Amino acid sequence: MKQRIFGLENEYGLIFSPNGRIYLPMEKVLGYIFEGLIPNSWPSNAFLVNGARFYQDTGCHPEYSTPECDNILDLVTHDKAGERLLEACLPAAEERLREEGLSGEIYIFKNNTDSLGNTYGCHENFLMRRDVDFWKVTEQLIPFFVTRQVFSGAGKVLKVSGKPQYFISQRAQHIHEKTSSSTTSSRSIINTRDEPHADAERYRRLHIIVGDSNMSEFATYLKVGTAALVLSMIEDGYLVQGVELEDPVKAIREIARDPTLKKKVRLDDARYMTAVEIQRVYWERARQYLDREEHDPIFDDVCAKWEAVLDQLEDDPMQLVHRIDWVTKKYLIQSYVDKKECGWDDPRVLLLDLQFHDVKRTRGLYYLLESRGLVERIVEEEAVQRAMSVPPQTTRAKVRGDFIRFARAKNRSYTVDWTYLKLNGYWEETILCMDPFSSVNRRVEELLSQMPGGRYSR
Repeated sequence: MKQRIFGLENEYGLIFSPNGRIYLPMEKVLGYIFEGLIPNSWPSNAFLVNGARFYQDTGCHPEYSTPECDNILDLVTHDKAGERLLEACLPAAEERLREEGLSGEIYIFKNNTDSLGNTYGCHENFLMRRDVDFWKVTEQLIPFFVTRQVFSGAGKVLKVSGKPQYFISQRAQHIHEKTSSSTTSSRSIINTRDEPHADAERYRRLHIIVGDSNMSEFATYLKVGTAALVLSMIEDGYLVQGVELEDPVKAIREIARDPTLKKKVRLDDARYMTAVEIQRVYWERARQYLDREEHDPIFDDVCAKWEAVLDQLEDDPMQLVHRIDWVTKKYLIQSYVDKKECGWDDPRVLLLDLQFHDVKRTRGLYYLLESRGLVERIVEEEAVQRAMSVPPQTTRAKVRGDFIRFARAKNRSYTVDWTYLKLNGYWEETILCMDPFSSVNRRVEELLSQMPGGRYSR
């Protein structure tokens, strides 16, 4: 599949810290955040002018789904734009609290677990060909996703038998199945939900719920880029042999508990390999694929970065302190522990763990490092700021964004979903948008011509 649609869904942690003892339902706090994104309304499910979807997920988590992207750099950009949009809502939301006689701060965290041990997800979506055997693809992908956490994990301090231990992944301990259609009760490595939001005869959606949310742009780029590369080579018949895991669920948890990356997991054939060794088997096959087949040039960069990261992980993971979330966080916490001469069970360590994921750039520890040039960026901030209001220009998201701009400018009630656009009320009309690769729709173009000055000017 030479062209592919990508999407990321991030569920965010939400905390209100009051200056006093007045309890405020989290639903109300989330409502104030919605007001900042969706003026004059409080929907539980809304699409934005940049083509993204913002809604309230189970457990009162704000969830941001990127618009459809057809390249990895756009996806990284729009994933960051989701953070910026939520951050931008904080001042107005806190002002609304003050208007009600309350004061305090609202915290939004791009992480995957709370203090009670609950988890919320980062879901990856890849459009894939319908004519490929999904179950064969699944079996090929499971060892890859089990071991990918060595560079995509977000890191987490957890207590094991009463003692603090550093895990490289937040989601790994919450995975219970190899495959499942559920995203809550029986979370799986590969989710089997079949909702392509496109022509179902040609496409299906690969829905991955095993990954962590990433603060690092580099980690997001590599996480999605390697998955897309491996999926493409499998679709084109380049299979990976000899790395089938005896117990993938056990393996994903064992790997997560070993930041030294020395742990060997048992394979089907009774051999043992480390996560980095398994990743290198996939990398070698991917390199063969790229050498022989026509491909998107960005995969050459993904493959080069993948190899370099695996080399550094095998040598000394701490070399990746500026690129990989779990390494960066571990370095940050260890530096603090050494400076304060405290233990990893110190309550301040758990606070550092959480503050790493704060999306407010003047407060979050990741962004403190970024402001000092201590982490590597992949996209320009100017592009991220633009993505807050402008959709990708080469996918269906552009049509959706243009339609929403028109409806708002005309003060028309409207309903939007991934595959259709609808003007409500008098002269009600529904416009189908089944092709996620199409950035043009004749009917939407006609509507835009009614705007003052013709088409909306960017």
